[in-house]
Amino acid sequence: MKIGIDISQIVYQTGVSRYTAELVKHLVKLDKSNQYLLYAGSIRCRSYLKSFIQSLGSVRISSQITFLSPKLINLAWNYWRILPPPNCDVFHASNWALPKLKAKLITTIHDLTFLKYPKEHLPYYISVHTQHLKLAKKYASKIIAVSESTKKDLIAEGFNPDKIKVIYEAADSIFKPTDPRPVKAKYKLTKPYYLSVGTLEPRKNLKRLIQAFQVLNNPRRELVIAGKFGWGEPIIKSKNVRILGFVPNEDLAGLYSGALSFIYPSLYEGFGLPVLEAMACGCPVIISNTSSLPEIGGQAALYVNPLKLNDLIQAMKIVSKLNLSQRSLQQSKKFSWEKTTKETLAVYQEAVQC
Repeated sequence: MKIGIDISQIVYQTGVSRYTAELVKHLVKLDKSNQYLLYAGSIRCRSYLKSFIQSLGSVRISSQITFLSPKLINLAWNYWRILPPPNCDVFHASNWALPKLKAKLITTIHDLTFLKYPKEHLPYYISVHTQHLKLAKKYASKIIAVSESTKKDLIAEGFNPDKIKVIYEAADSIFKPTDPRPVKAKYKLTKPYYLSVGTLEPRKNLKRLIQAFQVLNNPRRELVIAGKFGWGEPIIKSKNVRILGFVPNEDLAGLYSGALSFIYPSLYEGFGLPVLEAMACGCPVIISNTSSLPEIGGQAALYVNPLKLNDLIQAMKIVSKLNLSQRSLQQSKKFSWEKTTKETLAVYQEAVQC
């Protein structure tokens, strides 16, 4: 079987980027029988894509990197239905664009934030994802949803439940209990700190988290926020609140390991990968009781209503008394890239046999 995968998304330093890169790495590692075609479109990140493909070191991989930017791929695939990638038996499309192919089409839907929270997305991105969703409903042989919550959302949008397979994501193996001292020194973290990680955007509810931290008013603590800026109003720096910006994975493991708690008060998630990364490092987690997050946190997390300021304040007060570190580690072991990869391969095989 020849399996095509659109890897264009790996260059953007997001949860979808990590999902795509890890899935490809583990497919190539675990699958010894199938051939792989890795497709990408990019103008500015071609060297990064080439380096990633070369790092896989497999003779069973062919690739095509075009000069089509995301905007051009959206037009070519989602609207004009032209310039498809080379043909294969199965093509795993990204969550951005769906090509017209004879191959069986698979796509992963990570979330429906563009429908749930349209005011927090640019109109252009809403139109792209809406068109992708429309094409996926019509043409995809199988849909991979990253949580039961996302599957429920897709069914509410009229998707055939029989076409949807829930396959959970997993954390990179780099996320494990790590000596935090080098990272604390690098980022000059001198006080015990609460940590939040993710793309900075309104849905992540960081303004309310900062407000809760300020009401807590503990001068011996810091709130550390890591993640690249996405959209919305920039976060204004305030006393004992540190905005680190983008932090590479090799530093994130130390940040998670050294934190008093990881706090993720998101209003909506399709999965919530940072939660799993934090738990894999043995970090106690405070997370929202909404959408997919209870699926990830299980019995290991301290849950809050993300709209209630007092919930966040009280959780920060008591989290270090609950001895959640071991629960976090045990819960994280329920998710693995080996399991995700095997279940994804099974979807490919099932699609071909349809």
